[in-house]
Amino acid sequence: MESRTGREKQRYGDNGERLVAGVVPLNAAKTHVLLIQSTSRSGWVLPKGGWEIDEDCTTAAKREAWEEAGIICDVEYDLGQIQETRTPKQLSKNAPKGLYQFYQVIVTAEENEWPEMKKRNRKWATYKEAASDLKARPELLEALQRSTLQR
Repeated sequence: MESRTGREKQRYGDNGERLVAGVVPLNAAKTHVLLIQSTSRSGWVLPKGGWEIDEDCTTAAKREAWEEAGIICDVEYDLGQIQETRTPKQLSKNAPKGLYQFYQVIVTAEENEWPEMKKRNRKWATYKEAASDLKARPELLEALQRSTLQR
């Protein structure tokens, strides 16, 4: 899989929002979700990133999972779109308003080396742990809540 950087091929929605593809990565037993460390703030997030014009959304989601978390995964469910909830004060040129498309995926492999391994740690979490870790990011918490991770 090819790692990508930059936003030259970034897709944008009808209202100018950045289109983002993400995953809720579960273990096969659906007892744990894999979280990654945010690069822009302390805390944990779900793998996600820009959906580019030369790929379909599921391909973008799986690519982001590999780039950010070092995982190979199979898409299980479409969890739907989730609107950005950050306030204008929280947005920036590098983090504009987004429209998220999330997928529930099953992790089939965790690679020892991946593109963002020097920038991000990863950890497996229960639903309760993940819900606590994602509480500052309502759009990510919503994706978690839509998943079939065991409560």
